[in-house]
Amino acid sequence: MIIDGHTHIFPDEVRKERQAYCKRDKGFSSIYKEPKARMAGVEDLIASMDEYGIERSVICGFPWSEPDLCSLHNRYLMESASRYPHRLIVFVILLFSDPGWSERELEVCLNEGVSGVGEIAFYRREMTPRDIEAVKPMITRMEQKGVPLLLHVNETLGHSYPGKGKTPLDRFYDLVLSFPNLPVILAHWGGGLPFYELMPEVAKAMANVYYDTAASPYLYSKKIYSVVGQIVGSEKILFGTDFPLLSPQRYFQELEGSGLSQEDRAKILGLNFSNLLGLDRRTGG
Repeated sequence: MIIDGHTHIFPDEVRKERQAYCKRDKGFSSIYKEPKARMAGVEDLIASMDEYGIERSVICGFPWSEPDLCSLHNRYLMESASRYPHRLIVFVILLFSDPGWSERELEVCLNEGVSGVGEIAFYRREMTPRDIEAVKPMITRMEQKGVPLLLHVNETLGHSYPGKGKTPLDRFYDLVLSFPNLPVILAHWGGGLPFYELMPEVAKAMANVYYDTAASPYLYSKKIYSVVGQIVGSEKILFGTDFPLLSPQRYFQELEGSGLSQEDRAKILGLNFSNLLGLDRRTGG
């Protein structure tokens, strides 16, 4: 079973009125103001999944700056999953800047059967220690229930691109240290954080941390699969495409040529995510 652990879909009104939403949210504008920036709806995702043999996908929204926009997007995600209950897994967006609203939204969404939170991103400013402290009650609740948190992490070196955040890697490490039992998924290979797991104390602290492959062909050579696999183990790598950014075929080709065994490739493509969410233990999973 292939599971795409990192995709994005948008409500029809957001896609049709892109520029209006760009005016409402500067973070959204920084990534999607250009018409060529790809946006997709649920039907586009399902068609792509069928084309490339992907059985299930995690659907995420966008880290809006306003609660009502987050709520709008979360409702769309849950409605989409209700139409394709055996294909889609919902991760909802919450606001570190509004912990009160986020705690209430989390409870509502958990009651609706969502599986995780994310992709949380800080595009226009750094995530600060104050942000982490503000959401401590909410994340503690997630930690208690084993709800995964997907965070946007990027390398701080190299070329610039829309959506490249400024949060230093040690801030994400601080969050992991604050919630040691929380399942954390660091997107985009964790911005290089897996390399620090060569340090024994870091590897110990990151026991519940996973790294996804989203946007990998834009960022790293295909050697990243075998290198990170050797450092952290293939069981901590999750396949994610960042759909509709790139075709799944790009990832399949790189993974095929990575030098990893068929067993390790199977873990990355689906088994790891299935184990993380306990999909084989759920009805219909």
